[in-house]
Amino acid sequence: MNQQVGLVANDPLRILGLQVILSEEAQANVVPLTIPGALHSFELSLLLIDVDSSPQLFEQLATFRRLRPDLRVIVLGRESDQEFVQRVIGAGAKGYLSHDAKESDIRLCIEVVRDGSIWAPRKVLARLIDASVTSAAAPRPSAESKFTEREGEVLNLLIEGRPNRDIAMLLGIDEGTVKAHISRLMRKVGVGNRTALTMHFLSSSSNRQAN
Repeated sequence: MNQQVGLVANDPLRILGLQVILSEEAQANVVPLTIPGALHSFELSLLLIDVDSSPQLFEQLATFRRLRPDLRVIVLGRESDQEFVQRVIGAGAKGYLSHDAKESDIRLCIEVVRDGSIWAPRKVLARLIDASVTSAAAPRPSAESKFTEREGEVLNLLIEGRPNRDIAMLLGIDEGTVKAHISRLMRKVGVGNRTALTMHFLSSSSNRQAN
């Protein structure tokens, strides 16, 4: 289904490029907007904001977080510093893409964010999850928790960064079933979202390799 994606950007080439990239495979219809226009465009499923056109980026993210908590925001920028990216995600953005991101990464980012995950470098995700764990008592996974074979297959594909659509296609099931498997995995592990679920197992894998 072709969905509306808003884009706040001043560079006409960047606007055209994203329109072409995201129109392929009928993934999305990119609509250029201003910040006020985006706030009142309730048909949007997602919004891309270019840092170059948003000098008050963090104030704007706070506004969207307060007035449009349902709208998923992805920030585009030339900055690659992890502290900056972490600050962007912490301010409410659901993803961060560099200006030189590959077309495949742009499409995947859109899908992953739509599915409810956060798109950012793994080190940034790990820091955010660590911060959330230390600031609130998170339930711990039961030692008795066991995964079914199918849950293991879903988990492995989720760790690879696959969106729900890809997982469903590769396993021959529908997207609703994928979501149900992910919900059960989150309950078994004791985390509140799929990003934390992924990072839990990435961290466990890294610790095993280090030992």
